[in-house]
Amino acid sequence: MNTEKQPLLQPFKMGNMTLKNRVIMAPMTRSRADNKDKVPTNMHVEYYSQRAGAGLIISEGSQVSKRAVGYVNTPGMHTAEQVDGWKKVTEAVHENDGKIFMQLWHVGRISHPKFHDGEKPLAPSAVNPDEKVYTPEGFEKTTEPKEMSIQEIQETIQEFKNAAQMAKDAGFDGVEIHSSNGYLFHQFFNANANQRTDDYGGSIPNRARFFFDVLEAIVEVWPENQIGCRFNPSLHKSFGIVATEESIATFDYIIEKLNAYDLAYVHLSEPFTDVSDVPFLKTEIAKHYRKIYNGTLMINNGFDRESGNKVIEDGDADLVSYAKLFISNPDLAKRFENKWPLAEYDQDTFYTPGKEGYTDYPAYDEEQVS
Repeated sequence: MNTEKQPLLQPFKMGNMTLKNRVIMAPMTRSRADNKDKVPTNMHVEYYSQRAGAGLIISEGSQVSKRAVGYVNTPGMHTAEQVDGWKKVTEAVHENDGKIFMQLWHVGRISHPKFHDGEKPLAPSAVNPDEKVYTPEGFEKTTEPKEMSIQEIQETIQEFKNAAQMAKDAGFDGVEIHSSNGYLFHQFFNANANQRTDDYGGSIPNRARFFFDVLEAIVEVWPENQIGCRFNPSLHKSFGIVATEESIATFDYIIEKLNAYDLAYVHLSEPFTDVSDVPFLKTEIAKHYRKIYNGTLMINNGFDRESGNKVIEDGDADLVSYAKLFISNPDLAKRFENKWPLAEYDQDTFYTPGKEGYTDYPAYDEEQVS
């Protein structure tokens, strides 16, 4: 099929690499790792290599330390065993002509003492997000977290730097900082979650300081053009975040400041919920930040083939990331290219153990094409 009219299927120069298309596999927690040691398994090797037709794969969020954990069966990047497990994944993706970034993750207060030997999870301030988290004993309510000391902030910065180095050792093509969806960085950004009065709280620059400290540390490990960052500016009443009148101004400040870096991309999400009745939030994230950010802009949430092509054609984004569609369509870019029907995903198996709903979605059988 002629792909000239599909912007999604055109190559794209991103930093020091060329992506074969603009159909990006978004990071997705799938809860298939070994729960004791947080090591990827052979299922991960198969899962990611099946999806190597994406222009870029962004791995599921991987904890940068034991203190960063908040979900069962999620992989980490802070031990030699985890590096070895992920190395098998990157090798398989590269053998299938794919590229893969690792998403570095710290959940902050979206956790539970059961993940931390009874200790409180870390957060910018001791504010309970009033959410539920899935522990080894099932769903449980979050508790009041521990406000991070300056020493703990510095230790966490080092944990991100160490994980970034391990991602390089494991053969990843780059890293993405998970600064989105109500996790640790987003907690620092949000004035309800961050009630500090020191250099990491109060003003917008202070609340953004922790993120930029981590970014500067990672730049010591990776070239800037192999680092991506993810944000969710209009997140509201999800993942413990209640937006404020300063939310958009905070992200405007952060994303405009990122123009000083030669990043691989900035990865943004359109609103997860209807925020049309919240006057201080933006309903069209790509359009808003295209005017602010000069670099490569990736957009996520709710796109299909048609809307993905349109957002690129309109100039509002350069890359489009897909999550659920990649779960059930490992060959998503090829299906877009040929306009083949898409397989439906089974939401009941998103986080269950085993291969069902993970590696058992087949590629489209070309023999069906008339």
